[in-house]
Amino acid sequence: ITIILCSSFNPFLDKARLATDSELDQDLSERLGLDSSETLTNGSHRADVAAARRLAKRLFNLDGFRKSDVARHLSKNNDFSRMVAEEYLSFFTFTGLALDQALRTFLRQFALMGETQERERVLSHFSKRYLECNPKTIPSEDAVHTLTCALMLLNTDLHGQNIGKRMSCTQFIGNLEGLNDGQDFHKDLLKALYNSIKNQKLQWTLCDSSASRSVKGEGSSGKPLPDEPSGSLLYKNGFLVRKVHADSDGKRTPRGKRGWKTFYVILKGLILYLQKGEYRPEKQLSEEDLKNAVSIHHSLAMKASDYSKRPNVFYLRTADWRVYLFQAPNAEQMQSWITRINAVAAMFSAPPFPAAIGSQKKFSRPLLPGTMSKLSEEEQIRSHESRFRALSHELSELRSYTPDRKVKGRELEEHRQRDEYLDFEKTRYATYVMLLRAKVRSGEEDLSVFESKLLEDNRLQRAHSSPTLQDSSQASQISQASSARDGGNSSKASGCSSKPRQEGQRHSYRQAVKK
Repeated sequence: ITIILCSSFNPFLDKARLATDSELDQDLSERLGLDSSETLTNGSHRADVAAARRLAKRLFNLDGFRKSDVARHLSKNNDFSRMVAEEYLSFFTFTGLALDQALRTFLRQFALMGETQERERVLSHFSKRYLECNPKTIPSEDAVHTLTCALMLLNTDLHGQNIGKRMSCTQFIGNLEGLNDGQDFHKDLLKALYNSIKNQKLQWTLCDSSASRSVKGEGSSGKPLPDEPSGSLLYKNGFLVRKVHADSDGKRTPRGKRGWKTFYVILKGLILYLQKGEYRPEKQLSEEDLKNAVSIHHSLAMKASDYSKRPNVFYLRTADWRVYLFQAPNAEQMQSWITRINAVAAMFSAPPFPAAIGSQKKFSRPLLPGTMSKLSEEEQIRSHESRFRALSHELSELRSYTPDRKVKGRELEEHRQRDEYLDFEKTRYATYVMLLRAKVRSGEEDLSVFESKLLEDNRLQRAHSSPTLQDSSQASQISQASSARDGGNSSKASGCSSKPRQEGQRHSYRQAVKK
């Protein structure tokens, strides 16, 4: 999950000098009374418990620091930062508090900012302290951390700006099966946590501009409006005909709700807005427009090559596995929509927390964050490549085991669902990496110019930007590039090969809607 928070000043510290980000490291030694040889940069200093304690106290009391300064001093991957975090958490007493209550107390104290890995380190420090205060509630620090991350994701799903059906209590419980050190969490505990987050969202420190956006973020229906970041770009617009084919989790949409309808479609940020009339910038979104809107985070658009009832049709599978069919006016526009949707999803889909798919007793697709990624372009590519390799390895391991014919039908269905999920996700991340690498090579920020170059490039044919993936050339290229960076070992670990994909492995419209 990506949390965008702003700093707020402490009104009681009007005499304290509030250092800017560029001044903090330079001024830190002086304020802690350290010699010049004990600078605190890049983890190269001499570990000093007393200095860590003094800094932690100043951070907790906001003595010369802003709330937005706190997280970066707790999240660095070095010994001193870990000591500061431990001392900082010692100021919190979570004894007797439920996990959600303790988390609320913790998050109100500062602004949780930074990249995914940095925020996860901060939450890891919280998990350790919570277990110290409540040693008999949850068996291990890993289990506390897993549950903490699950609550953060649940909060985003229930109260965030993502479009679509919210996570149910049953889904929340299912996502956590087997993740309590190999066991299940008590259902009563999970139900209580779910209801707590549902009834009262987790609050973070927000700046005035963020608060003002959140106030206007609900329509008369009470459904949150998509929160467009400042300067959110319009990537494409035009008329499309839409059919809703599958609801959340791939369940077939009832026949009466599947009809084809014409919309004027606007791709702005990570949202596809579907309007009845033509787009006018000055016109505010109606409640019906928001009801029809589709979030494209972690989605994949693909040519419906085996759908013959209408021409120029592509399908869009979203993060929660809804399936939409879209008909474009012509083949060129169909290709353009596929490329734009996949490129925007690749650019801005935030990295998910690690998901332990293989350890769950019952298969459940993990919840994917709906907020926009804050990674740089190169960091985003590396994140997608890392996920691609992990999925390739999981899929290889899964296919190395063939279920015995004597096993129950439910187990066979679980195996099939895992295979389908991993295969599709592998394709999605391969597509993301391909498009972002091509974008970097082109040197173009304008997606319309990039799209033109992409389709003219002999290395990336049209069929590849609408990923039916008739062969494994994309996966092979990614695996080889990753192997070169990792010393040649990643291809073995991922289980990738350069053999052509079998016909049964191809992703098609029929696969997407076969449930």
